[in-house]
Amino acid sequence: QVQLVESGGGLAQAGGSLRLSCAASGSIFSINSMGWYRQAPGKQRELVAAISSGGSSTNYADSVKGRFTISRDNAKNTVYLQMNSLKPEDTAVYYCNIWGYNDYKKYLEVWGQGTLVTVSS
Repeated sequence: QVQLVESGGGLAQAGGSLRLSCAASGSIFSINSMGWYRQAPGKQRELVAAISSGGSSTNYADSVKGRFTISRDNAKNTVYLQMNSLKPEDTAVYYCNIWGYNDYKKYLEVWGQGTLVTVSS
């Protein structure tokens, strides 16, 4: 079984910064893509950023380009989201997502429990 533990959410002022972390543990053979999604009240969950297995390829939502940076540490099976120049509209529950293969070479996709980010104006 694979688990994701998220941390780093909280309250920030507009223009401030927060850093989210998500550590994966368990029966992991390999992790391909790692990403962050968010869901604001009354809205659908949306992709914020994703990063490929080697870290060479990243993808960002237009709304966060230039402000957020995704990175990963494969030795720690951890993905990070550095969020700068935060805006009130960034307020949401942020979810970590990974997909890859477990120790039995079976496909796996796992979601984190979510961490709340609140940005005040």
